[in-house]
Amino acid sequence: MSGLRAQQIDIRQTEAISPYIFGHNLEHTRAAVGGGLSAQMLKNRKFAGKPSAGKGVLARWQGIGEKVFFMEGRSYTKHISLQNMPRINELKAQVVENMKEGQQAGIMQQEISLAAGKAYEVRSVTKVSAPVTLKVSLTDKEGSLIYAQADFKLTPSNEWATNRVILTPSRGDADGCIRFTFTERAEVTFGAVSMMPEDNFHGMRRDVVENLKAIGPKLLRWPGGNFAGEYRWKDGLLSSDERGPLQAAREIETQPFSEGFDYHEINTDDFIALCREVGAEPMLTINLAWSTPEESAEWVQYCNGTADTEYGKKRAERGHEEPYNVHFWSLGNEMGYGHMEGPSGPEGYAKMAEQHADKMREATTDLEFVSSGPYPNANWAKYSAAYLADKVKNISLHTYNGGGRHFTTDEDIRKSYEGITHSADDLAKLAERMRQSLDETGKPLHISFDEWNQWYTWNRPSCVSDGIYTARVMHFFINRSTELDIPLVCYFQPINEGAIEVTPQGSRLTANGQVFSMMKQHQDGKRCKVSDNDDYSTAATLRGDTLTVTLVNADYDKNRTFSFSIKGRLLDSSLLTADDVTPYTYFTPTSLDIKTERRGVTATLPPHSTALFRLKLKK
Repeated sequence: MSGLRAQQIDIRQTEAISPYIFGHNLEHTRAAVGGGLSAQMLKNRKFAGKPSAGKGVLARWQGIGEKVFFMEGRSYTKHISLQNMPRINELKAQVVENMKEGQQAGIMQQEISLAAGKAYEVRSVTKVSAPVTLKVSLTDKEGSLIYAQADFKLTPSNEWATNRVILTPSRGDADGCIRFTFTERAEVTFGAVSMMPEDNFHGMRRDVVENLKAIGPKLLRWPGGNFAGEYRWKDGLLSSDERGPLQAAREIETQPFSEGFDYHEINTDDFIALCREVGAEPMLTINLAWSTPEESAEWVQYCNGTADTEYGKKRAERGHEEPYNVHFWSLGNEMGYGHMEGPSGPEGYAKMAEQHADKMREATTDLEFVSSGPYPNANWAKYSAAYLADKVKNISLHTYNGGGRHFTTDEDIRKSYEGITHSADDLAKLAERMRQSLDETGKPLHISFDEWNQWYTWNRPSCVSDGIYTARVMHFFINRSTELDIPLVCYFQPINEGAIEVTPQGSRLTANGQVFSMMKQHQDGKRCKVSDNDDYSTAATLRGDTLTVTLVNADYDKNRTFSFSIKGRLLDSSLLTADDVTPYTYFTPTSLDIKTERRGVTATLPPHSTALFRLKLKK
């Protein structure tokens, strides 16, 4: 047998593992929500930013008509509470003045992926200076073919008017166009426009929601991450069209694919609905720097208060009578690294976090907090984690692993693969250092490992190499999270940054997503002790009399045979394998070479593969 590994699975030595080690982040960065989870198909639909040079048309839009004047106008969108956040260019509107009666004027957006026979809801929020018939059309790129069309009859008013229509294109077009046009000599101000599949789930794409469900998140951390420093939760009390865009706090790192703005498509109610749909516990991150402690407490009250409290009543009035009972709350994100606004030192952060925590517990006593900081760090452990220990039991830890990636020679491919997969060991060592750092404080503190991944997953395609890394990391958490006191773990982040690949036409699980879907079979089981497992090649959990085992062969070019002296009836088995580990690769699900005999179980895995089998144990 090639690479034989004889291991012992001790079903008598078991320990509970936290269900929340199977957690994920949902952050409004890059294309995770906009262009990913969100069902919204239009870019810059609320007209943020500056107009184009010499034309007056706002970003991502094109003007229609020759004798037409375009400029920015007074906004329809707004914020409920700014708390002195210094932001500009968030609140705009698009003005279109048709200076010539009878000519076609308006705005359009291309690169709209249309599916034949699929129903889309289109909305426009407008003001007009004179009676106007606004034509809404789904067309080809040039506008010569009309796939669907409807008219909105608009009349002058001091109030904004919202119009809706369902359009069903007669044919598909991966590079379609939406046009809003009129021919009257008049001024039309667009405050917001929208286009989504009619079958969306709370403004989210159903196919992406189903893929998120497939990877089995038991914990979802939202809205950040870094984005927590931009987020204003009270804006979510407005309608989705009316919520003001949120501009990135520093440069445009958090929203580089949308001119530095997030369009606040998902609010607290939507996020809770998503958590319930996919079976996840919510973890909310407050805006520590720009929200007051009172505002953070009001968010807690909105989530957890009864209908006779001020903000619990607002939630009930929005159709959610029962409290959401959000238990986990992060007190900001990555404070002390220099890229987040707010206190940069442990003493200043700890005092501010304490003020928020105290006020939030006035709204709900049963809250579990996570504090932030650049850990492992002795000063932060002493002056923040230890200082807050009586009130905050979980300390956040983040890491992004891996080095260079080169794939032009066979040797490059091998080195890149080994660098990626072996970097799971760096994550394990970091967790061990963190545990030591916290133990030295003498306080009973837990680790919330709420961001982990490879570096720059948002800038490049995923691959099987990443999938093996993910399998090894998950085996580490399954085997050692209880020992190291890590009850909370969140991958950063599944949608368009590692686990779920989304395009306008559809979505699918990456190699990482395939691994997460396999590893979720360990949920609700008790970890069994496995001998000779320093490389985290094996994870075993027991639920009742069913033993679930997952295996990883991280070797680049050799088979590996696992042998276990355990008896039982084989319930099922599966193998994720691949011939290629370079970018754009996925695992192929296939059958596992497994034998169950009187002496036990043997299973052979090809290189860079992961497998699962389940046994019904004999009594």
